Amino acid sequence: MEIRAEMVATVWTVRAAEGAQVKTDDELAVLESMKMEIPVLSEIDGVVTHLAVTEGDAVAEGDLIAVIAAE
Repeated sequence: MEIRAEMVATVWTVRAAEGAQVKTDDELAVLESMKMEIPVLSEIDGVVTHLAVTEGDAVAEGDLIAVIAAE
């Protein structure tokens, strides 16, 4: 499953790592836009197979944040 940005923002922090096991609603990253922090959550239980962002990256709406393989 691909997790994508919902808005134009800056990647404030990345909380997950490639290879990490995650559960539904685990925080993968935090985006910052207009001084608001927006958590990016896992939508499924699985393993993070790819992280497409690093801290400080700028993302646009629809940009890839992470890929999670379902268990």
